[in-house]
Amino acid sequence: MAEAFNEIPLPAEKALRYAAVAEEIAAVLDGEPNVVARMATVSSMLSNSFSQYFWTGFYVVDETKSDELVVGPYQGTLGCMRIAFGRGVCGTAAATQVTQVVEDVHAFPGHIACDGRSASEIVVPVFGPGGKLIAVFDVDSDQPAAFDSIDQEWLERILSQTFSAAA
Repeated sequence: MAEAFNEIPLPAEKALRYAAVAEEIAAVLDGEPNVVARMATVSSMLSNSFSQYFWTGFYVVDETKSDELVVGPYQGTLGCMRIAFGRGVCGTAAATQVTQVVEDVHAFPGHIACDGRSASEIVVPVFGPGGKLIAVFDVDSDQPAAFDSIDQEWLERILSQTFSAAA
């Protein structure tokens, strides 16, 4: 059944959609070694697969300041340029290296409002070869409580498969 604009899919439908897009991402990126190209592709393909995704993209660990993230490839409105580790949802995910699922960003201590329309968020740490943190993957929604354990499970799986073995 066609999804209404910005409607969050039912859990079973959401899992099936993630499974399909995971296969598509793997096929498109097969043999592509460039990390920026991989990030751009993941952002685009996931953003276009879920209408509740309002902002979708990466904040990359800055090579010159290892405790700071800098905006990377993304889909959506203007993102924050830099985020310190420990600050906001993205900085918390980077500092703790644990996925953050936030039902109400306005209730999150120290939330950074890059776009005031964001209502909920999921941020997944991204590890490169050898388990080193290379980025965080950030998805915002303009709907509260748009993300759950299904999003967490599938995003962690897709990002691990896409980047942990990438050169």
